[in-house]
Amino acid sequence: MSASKGPQSGSLSAGDTAGHPDSNDDTDKIQLETIKPAREEALFRSGSHVSGPDALEPPPRDPRDQYREAGDEVYERLSRRRKILVVAVLSFCALQSPISSTSVLAATPEVAKEYGTTGSIINISNAAYMVFMGLSPIVWGPMSQVFGRRLVTLVTAVAFLALSIGTALAPNLAVFFVFRAITAFEGTAFILIGAASIGDIYRPTERGTAMGWFMSGTLIGPAFGPFLGGIIVTYSSWRSIFWLQTALAGTGLIGVFFLVPETIHHKKIDVLANHGRKDRIHAIFRMINPLRVLRWYRYLNLLLVAGASSALVWNMYSLLTPIRYVLNPRFDLETPLLSGLFYLAPGCGYLLGTFGGGRWADWTVKRWIRKRGSRVPEDRLRSALPFVGIVIPGCVLVYGWSVDQAKGGIPLPVIALFLQGVAQLFAFPSLNTYCLDVVPGQGADVAAANFFLRYLAGCLASAVVLPIIQAVGVGWFSTISAGLMVVSAGGMMLAIRRGDSWTRTLEVGQHAVSKKPPRAQEQHPSVDVER
Repeated sequence: MSASKGPQSGSLSAGDTAGHPDSNDDTDKIQLETIKPAREEALFRSGSHVSGPDALEPPPRDPRDQYREAGDEVYERLSRRRKILVVAVLSFCALQSPISSTSVLAATPEVAKEYGTTGSIINISNAAYMVFMGLSPIVWGPMSQVFGRRLVTLVTAVAFLALSIGTALAPNLAVFFVFRAITAFEGTAFILIGAASIGDIYRPTERGTAMGWFMSGTLIGPAFGPFLGGIIVTYSSWRSIFWLQTALAGTGLIGVFFLVPETIHHKKIDVLANHGRKDRIHAIFRMINPLRVLRWYRYLNLLLVAGASSALVWNMYSLLTPIRYVLNPRFDLETPLLSGLFYLAPGCGYLLGTFGGGRWADWTVKRWIRKRGSRVPEDRLRSALPFVGIVIPGCVLVYGWSVDQAKGGIPLPVIALFLQGVAQLFAFPSLNTYCLDVVPGQGADVAAANFFLRYLAGCLASAVVLPIIQAVGVGWFSTISAGLMVVSAGGMMLAIRRGDSWTRTLEVGQHAVSKKPPRAQEQHPSVDVER
């Protein structure tokens, strides 16, 4: 799907959907944004500004940059060095919530013993953590569109720091559960805001590379968390894990305060300046309504891409969660530190994938621009397809059955974990960047809907992986996970082939209920809060 605004299309971007003092009563109502299909002519390219207006014009003829699009000057506000610094700080912040979700895995028996419960109950706390990771984006995503990225990031950074201290001091299991859950709710905002900020400051043909570096934090965190947790539990108390998390949270807060500027092009709250106080408050509440984010699932291509992202997260957490329970008895490992070493395999894979995954996504987009003469968002999905449909399922099957059948010793599962880690970094940047490209002006909301579904999948994986493995064995469980990956790859293929036609069907309905023609809407835009 490509939503964009051309010179004569009359469609509205997020930044332009403002209440106008001279407009009639319709302008104070909620209206749907008019979206023009992107692939009407091969000469046109899709707009892509995540938080500002889009221009849809024929490709420029400047031979120095054949991939430059009309309106790309908005991405030149920050220098290249400053952009790298912003991505580095936000990536550091983004690793904190995922690393917290898995660092306690290596200490699960110790936490269970202190609170007088079982490992399965502690894993339920991890599942609850994932639930709140899923709920977080649909709250903070709309808020970042209304109030800006920087304010939301600072608020969540302060809250994450305070909640980390509370978790470290938790006197009983109930308090531990509550603080863990709220920490997840606050910390996941870093992941969403970081992705949206990349869409604010990088051109579409550069976003994949930047997203690859950013995603290294969100994926390396879950993999290296248990390793760090294993070291800490071996030589200290499990509470030291959360004191380390507190130190990381404080460092992230300082980095955001001093180094990260506001990146959004237009805050939605700015367009309400000429409205009355009552109307302004009502409009803000409508804008930040979390349920409006879920309406993006009306677009079947967005639902299918969210399904593919969910399959990736299911695969990641279903591999990482049970390592200590599965591999310790398989290889006679006796300490948390030894089992924690296995987490280094996918972690190193994620780290290596950082150097190539995002570049591969951008290269694929540029190749299709040269081939077709235009850019469409679905080109992103092509770069992830072979990894989602072939490489990752193959690695999961090798890992699961080598452990189940006690074949290949330690090297075979380690290699499989490493390769699937590399493949995930060749898949995630493409799927995340697609969310930024597909609906210009609404990147944070689309990404929030995607993250909501994927973290619910991670929650489900954390909760059911041990019971299912105990029931059917790690081999058959890995087969189930591989099957989910293959099915999600089929959904991506459908999105690539038919995404634009599905979007047009919805657009016809939107135009049918519109009370004014597109040109009238352009002259008197309304506050876009329904979407």
